[in-house]
Amino acid sequence: MDDRTYTADATPDETVTVAGWVHEIRDLGGIAFLILRDKTGRIQIKFEKEEMDDELVETGLDAPRESVVSVTGAVEEEPRAPTGVEVTPDSVEVLSAADTELPLDPTGKVEAELPTRLDNRTLDLRREAGQAIFEIRSEMQRAAREAFRAVDATEINTPKIVATGTEGGTELFPITYFGREAFMNQSPQLFKQLVAGSNVERVFEIGPIFRAEEHNTPRHLNEATSIDFEGAFCDHHEAMDVCESVVVAAYEGVAENCTEELGALDLAEDFSVPETPFPRLTYEEAIERINATGALDEQLVWGDDLPTEGEKALGDDVGGHYFITDWPADIKPFYIMDHDDDETLSTGFDLMHPRMELVSGGQREHRREQLIEGFEAQGLDPEAFEYYTKIFRYGMPPHAGWAIGGERLLMTMLELDNIREAVLFPRDRQRLSP
Repeated sequence: MDDRTYTADATPDETVTVAGWVHEIRDLGGIAFLILRDKTGRIQIKFEKEEMDDELVETGLDAPRESVVSVTGAVEEEPRAPTGVEVTPDSVEVLSAADTELPLDPTGKVEAELPTRLDNRTLDLRREAGQAIFEIRSEMQRAAREAFRAVDATEINTPKIVATGTEGGTELFPITYFGREAFMNQSPQLFKQLVAGSNVERVFEIGPIFRAEEHNTPRHLNEATSIDFEGAFCDHHEAMDVCESVVVAAYEGVAENCTEELGALDLAEDFSVPETPFPRLTYEEAIERINATGALDEQLVWGDDLPTEGEKALGDDVGGHYFITDWPADIKPFYIMDHDDDETLSTGFDLMHPRMELVSGGQREHRREQLIEGFEAQGLDPEAFEYYTKIFRYGMPPHAGWAIGGERLLMTMLELDNIREAVLFPRDRQRLSP
């Protein structure tokens, strides 16, 4: 509609055509109002019944809520109107009538359960709070991309259909690929390493990953968005520096450019950018601090993975984002490099939010013989990964990287209760549609 004016741009003493959804109808007898909503806000359409054509009044006031309408008329100043102006219509056209019974209330006055909202995501996104989450998600990704470019990283796109899983195991989604078995990729890990080993050196990707996890919790998904970085001639310390800068940039972008959206989520006053530098605790220090909290029935010992209760206790103790470094080598994947002076320690690290883990990363093993040994130690067949391992014959530089769970970053940033709130159309064990 070339002649359409957004409601926020409607100015007194001009004739405009506005189009959007019927937010609500207020009938006061001799006068009635249609509140029209578009992406920029709402505007009041005034119907003076005795002075207007009956068909015009009937068309406007009989349109069910959430019908799509186009209204042409004069804009007048009206201090009592929600936005200080109102439109007196010359014409009203119903472009698409909505059913009179809606599965949820887009005004948000009547709350709906999350499954109902996800089943009717289009209607759900007409809620101010629902739309705000995804405007913020868009800004978060924009700011992250700018932060990657600031460290001279090139954006890449890697395959999502692969011959072998990145990490193997039972978390693979098998598919049939022209009569052959293939899998949905668990991570761009191996491919981003291959590109980092080229002359491109520093790369990043924001894209989907797939994991057939059995978990059915408020913080797990089977299709998620991974924000990945890999840098040649980087060690794990430099990788953590980049990670910290990207996370902070995401918060700064949202703080600067999403004030209205934060207000819609009641976060405008409480939202803050994380303080830097993030503390860096060794794994050994982490388990000592968890044990000191007394939150667990049994004390953690070297080699234990950190249980959810332990992570929460440590997060409460630290009070902000923090890294856990120097994990036991046996816990981390085969491609994570061990310390040269202590092979029991890996260069792997995790970035933690007080609520949950956000990032897994580390320096990668760039020496082919040690890489093959890592495959074998974790029960993987190096020959199945020949496309990956052969490149290490041709001069692979030292490199390091990490991956952020995009939905987890947004979930913790906006204090969401369920990770599905951070995904337009989530995929979990039960949900495959819409």
